[in-house]
Amino acid sequence: MQNEIQFAGFGGQGIMLMGQIMAQAAMDQGYEVVWIPSYGPEMRGGTAYCTVVISDRPIGSPIIRNPKHLVAMNRPSLEKFAPAVKSGGIIFINSSIISIDAGRDDVDVLKVPIIEIAKELGNVKAANIVALAAFVSRSQVVDFERLRESVKVKFASKEKLIPLNMKALEEGQKAAMAT
Repeated sequence: MQNEIQFAGFGGQGIMLMGQIMAQAAMDQGYEVVWIPSYGPEMRGGTAYCTVVISDRPIGSPIIRNPKHLVAMNRPSLEKFAPAVKSGGIIFINSSIISIDAGRDDVDVLKVPIIEIAKELGNVKAANIVALAAFVSRSQVVDFERLRESVKVKFASKEKLIPLNMKALEEGQKAAMAT
């Protein structure tokens, strides 16, 4: 079993954090993991992305041209990366700011209005955690409880943010089940 997930969006949307949390959850579950970030001018508003490879055996190459899944947080990311997703994968779409479809009928498309959900929680910065929860709920790439624990660990130094992020996980999970 090997899963490749590409997380992509604008710099500042928490793309790298999503990848780190996913990688941590997978490691905690005993999988082999590679997390590859893309840094550079993307950090100033362009398309930032990272890839997480999760496997139950040693990973031969961390370079992935055709990921199994895509979490697209903005339209440029969807347009750039959706054509490369493997047939049968999942394309998550942040429907709060992406008005187009993936243009694919051979993948599972999950659209969630994560910004509206995060606003209802009281902090728009939690949108990435809502997205991550929705994606994991649909894909089951890692155990949801492992994801919850990884979020707690990641925010341990900012303990006051843990309750918000736990609620964001719950709401993301509900949103994935509702679609």
